[in-house]
Amino acid sequence: MKYCIRKKDRILKGEVKLEGSKSITNRVIIIKALCSDNFDIKNYSTSEDSVTLFNLINSEEKVLNAKDGGTTFRFMLAFLAVHEGEVILTGSDRLIDRPIGPLVDALNMLGADIHYLGKRGYPPVLIKGRMLKGNRVDVESGTSSQFVSALLMIAPILRNGLIVRVKGDVVSKPYIEMTLSVMKHFGIRYDWSQSVISLPRQPYTAREYHVESDWSAASYYYEMAALADEVDLKLTGLNRISSQGDAVIARIMEQFGVVTNYVENGIQLTKKSGIRPRYFEYDFRNCPDIAPTLLATCAGLGISARISGVAHLKVKESDRILSMQNELGKLGFGMKKEDSRWLLSPPSGLSANGEIVFKTYNDHRMAMCLSPLAMLRDEVMIEDPAVVRKSYPNFWDDLKKIGFEVGPPVEEAVLS
Repeated sequence: MKYCIRKKDRILKGEVKLEGSKSITNRVIIIKALCSDNFDIKNYSTSEDSVTLFNLINSEEKVLNAKDGGTTFRFMLAFLAVHEGEVILTGSDRLIDRPIGPLVDALNMLGADIHYLGKRGYPPVLIKGRMLKGNRVDVESGTSSQFVSALLMIAPILRNGLIVRVKGDVVSKPYIEMTLSVMKHFGIRYDWSQSVISLPRQPYTAREYHVESDWSAASYYYEMAALADEVDLKLTGLNRISSQGDAVIARIMEQFGVVTNYVENGIQLTKKSGIRPRYFEYDFRNCPDIAPTLLATCAGLGISARISGVAHLKVKESDRILSMQNELGKLGFGMKKEDSRWLLSPPSGLSANGEIVFKTYNDHRMAMCLSPLAMLRDEVMIEDPAVVRKSYPNFWDDLKKIGFEVGPPVEEAVLS
């Protein structure tokens, strides 16, 4: 199935109510399961990843399927390792290509009983859960900060607490900070000195939690604002002070003329005309999920870019660098690697004309970062639009609220 995306003008007006952050919601779900008392979660994410995690936590099945959720799988892996029972944890074809070795090694060093059922270092796994003593563990975080976050959340319930030494070049450090911030809300004390995080044994304290809206979702509206001529758009539920690394999008987009005004219960976006960088350069080590968004923005505006800190994008829902290289190539843009950086270069002649059909590679972020390019063309086609359910199931409906036309192409609509 394809969706045809159209926008008859470059005016962006209206209001979008963003639901809660998927990343925060998933952490609160795990903590709620580790807490002895119940509490309410307000403004939680209804993304497929969060719903799947909630269902797995409450399942009594012996084979649990995390589907495409990397966070879902890794958080469940640590959770199951400290709970009595024998469970197989698996996932989709893409998920079993995503590494888990550093987390399994760390858990087994703490006394866990986890065995690979396929390729070593990758799902699926057999977990024989039991209470772990804890103490001290080293963990590599160069592939994913989720390994560290998964260990931190179970640390307070271990008999001896846990000292985690983070080895290697830390990627997505704000996600580790987010994990500790959420844990602190529930009364957890910790010490973080350089590469060592120490947590004594202690109980989680039940407290209602209101999940901040998703800055990752907001990034696509910033992209639209950068491509627009006129902007007056409110995004509700976002805070000036945020634990989400992707909140940096507000500062990044200033150089594209997008102005962020913090108002009651959200932000108001406006646009300064005639402001755009001649050249864009950024290190996305701490905010990898918005790298495709900025690449698409630069392509839409015909701007060259040099990005770094994106090596681990190869092991996301798709190889996001390769995916963007393929799809922006349809507009005539080239992407090539130079040392540890990637260069985006505009076409030397006119960009591609005619119908553009963007593939999504079963990756929600591909669908959402490429669809705003409809503002610059008569239309774009998005394959497999349902992939947005992974993190932002209401994305297409929200686009309609601000003037986009979204739906199957005429011929598909007639056939259906």
